[in-house]
Amino acid sequence: MDNDLRDVLNKYKIIPKRLTIKNNVRIIDDKYVIKKHKNNNLDNTYNYLKSRAFNYFPIKVKNDNNYDIYEYISDISEPIEQKAQDLMYLLSLLHSKTTFYKEVDIDKYKEIYEDINNKLDYLYNYYNDIITLIERNIYMSPSSYLIARNIDKIFNCIYYGKREIDSWYKIIKDKRKMRLVTIHNNINLDHYLKKDKPYLVSWDNSKIDMPIYDLYNFYKNHYLDLDFSELFNYYESRYPLKEEERKLLFVMMMLPEKIDFNDKEYNLCVKIRKFIDYIYKTENLINEYQSINDKRVSI
Repeated sequence: MDNDLRDVLNKYKIIPKRLTIKNNVRIIDDKYVIKKHKNNNLDNTYNYLKSRAFNYFPIKVKNDNNYDIYEYISDISEPIEQKAQDLMYLLSLLHSKTTFYKEVDIDKYKEIYEDINNKLDYLYNYYNDIITLIERNIYMSPSSYLIARNIDKIFNCIYYGKREIDSWYKIIKDKRKMRLVTIHNNINLDHYLKKDKPYLVSWDNSKIDMPIYDLYNFYKNHYLDLDFSELFNYYESRYPLKEEERKLLFVMMMLPEKIDFNDKEYNLCVKIRKFIDYIYKTENLINEYQSINDKRVSI
């Protein structure tokens, strides 16, 4: 146990019998959760959420300059699909309770537009160089073959992003107000707990931003585990996204990652296979979603 943590426990007369370390937090006797203090505005966030009748977060029982001490919440075991749906409900509630509109300068939208376009241009040039190098080889490695076989899918993601970010900018460029909410900004199933009521934990990264960033983080963390078509529709039945929000979300989701090829061949094959699975699953999700909502945009 760190000396500074020991000092904090002594300060509050907490005598631990059992210390468990889980996900960078320390659990004392299944009674307290202790985390290093990271966010100086966290108390303000909690007070604001309470003022908006959203109190689904753990109670801080002690305040300290170096550590945050919370009540321990024992989680109820439930199927992952049910847990995901409950999380989406809580997320829609968080966003609806904290919604407001803020006037923004057109440069804000232009900044988003140019940032995504720059990423798309970079990725196009990167994968164009990669496939050129691969095609020069007489014999392909397994990882090179995986890329070559799926290079059209990678470029299709980029073309889709280019087309849709232009469409998004046409919708948004003359608007002067942006819908903002409090986002948790670290959404995954480990941060949803259920005891006497549901809780979202680990609010250190929370901030004011567009609601789609919580959906994006959740998708990136669990895209292989869950049916996000159902989950996104469930969320939107309670907190409908605006057309421009949905477009931007789908563009962000379809941005292909940059594969680092400096790895052992086996690890590289696993990495690329996961990357290709992500592309196929995301493409199917977007096409299915848009088909259901009669707004199909083929990828």
